[in-house]
This record gives sequence, structure tokens and C-alpha cells, in this order.
Amino acid sequence: MSVRELVVLGTASQVPTRHRNHNGYLLRWDGEGILFDPGEGTQRQMLRAGVAAHDLNRICVTHFHGDHCLGLAGVIQRVNLDRVPHEVTAHYPRSGQHFYDRLRYATAYRETVPLTEAPVDADGVLATAPSYTLEARRLSHPVESYGYRLVEPDGRRMLPALLAEHGLRGPDVGRIQREGVLGGVTLDQVSEVRRGQRFAFVMDTRLCDGVHALAEGCDMLVIESTFLDEDEPLATEHGHLTAGQAARVAREAGVRHLVLTHFSQRYTDPEEFERQARAAGFEGELTVAYDLLRVPVPKRR
Repeated sequence: MSVRELVVLGTASQVPTRHRNHNGYLLRWDGEGILFDPGEGTQRQMLRAGVAAHDLNRICVTHFHGDHCLGLAGVIQRVNLDRVPHEVTAHYPRSGQHFYDRLRYATAYRETVPLTEAPVDADGVLATAPSYTLEARRLSHPVESYGYRLVEPDGRRMLPALLAEHGLRGPDVGRIQREGVLGGVTLDQVSEVRRGQRFAFVMDTRLCDGVHALAEGCDMLVIESTFLDEDEPLATEHGHLTAGQAARVAREAGVRHLVLTHFSQRYTDPEEFERQARAAGFEGELTVAYDLLRVPVPKRR
């Protein structure tokens, strides 16, 4: 049975707190695992969350500030220690190659796993798998930063009433799905488009075109809301979003489930992020993330 869920490993910005680890997010998408922004302590958080190195197929780093990448060294070494039997691919801004190299070889260890480096230097498609296309978009932060987006290919939903109307049953259903036409009946006559699911991951950025492009039509948007709205000038200065800004992006993009995360240590009341997001007009599912939370991707409509 396929599983699509977000496993939250850490939710702090800049520094960990007593209750929030540095960033870290695992997206389970059918049989694959995509690890986003492994900050310091991610390896231990994986253990606490029941996530194994064998679960990882891709690692996506948005940028090379420490709270988004300091855990990379430990994760890579654990992948090798556990002799993960499949290829693991790492995506990260090409401009930070020297940081990536330092983290990959921070200490001595035995390399046992083929780790593929696939750096990002422009907007566009990074990889295509059977159940998704992985895309990147440039964000606006003091250092080069990219957000990531998964798009599942559209499929077809067979409509039993129309199949029966055209006398199609049993093996004929499979044939028309494969061939597109059978006995003068086209696939369009007995089915409808099943829209593929969409997921986006947006960290450390001011409002920019990339944020809106990543969020458009998403079933789930994981997005930073480092600051509350009263500190918007500070957010803009340092290249971040507020809860209200993130919520307005989600509302305008038609997001179904909004996950707010990456919170500044200056705030002690997580509920205020939800209040400000609702005040900004977002009416869909809303989660203020906390460490070790699991959030299922919404079921198809």
C-alpha cells in the first residue's frame, strides 16, 4: 500500500530550542523517501521518528545556512554505515558545492554507497520518477536558495457507468487503458482525468515569484513562517516570511493543506501562528508543525 506523508524531524530556525530541533523533514512518497534540509541533530531525530537510512532516496538542501544542512554529514555517514542498497541522490545549490564537499567529507569514514551529486543552478525539472517529477525554483534569501516541488503525473479515473454503457468489462477495461481506444470507443469516453498530487517545500525566502510558482495548486505546502506579522520588516530584512504572508500565498495558490514551520525562538506561543494564518484568510487544512509530527498528504478529492 502506498504511503504519502510528511514526517517532521525539526522545526526551529537558526538555533535549536528545548522543544524544537534544527530543521529536518522526510517526505514519504509511495516507495521513496525524500529528506529535506537536514539540520544539526537530524540523524538522532530520524531514530526518534522511526526513519531509517534505508528509507532515503533523495536529499534536497534548499541552501547552506547551518540550520538547514549541518546534519548532512551525519546522515551521509549513516547511509554508508548502514550500507543502503540503493542509489541516493543529493540536490543542493551548485554555488554551495564547497560547503557540500566539506560536509560530505567532514570526517573519515568508509564510503560504501553510491551517492549521486545533482546540484541545482536554475529553475526547472531536476528528476523524473514513475510517480513524480521533482522541480526547483529560485527563492529570495541572502544566500542562494531553492525551493522544491513534486508533481505527480495526471492519470485517468475509469467511470463504471460509462464503461457499462459502452459494454466494456473485465479484460477490456485494461486494454482500453493501455491502448486508448477499443472497438471505436475512446478512453476519453469512459474515463476522466485524475489530477496528480502536488507537494512543495519552501524555506528561507522573502516573497518572490518562486514562492508563488512552487505553491500553485499544491495539495500540501510546507513553508517557513519564521516571524509573526508584527515583525514583517525584520522578516523582509533577513529574507524570511511571516505567518500571514505564508497563509496568503497558500490561499491565493489554492493550497489544500498548509504546514507552517521554521519558527524563531523569540516566540513562545505556537497558536499565534495559526491565529495569524487564519486572519490572513486561509481556510484549508492548517498545521503548525512540531517535532516528530506526521502529516498525511491529503487524499485526492
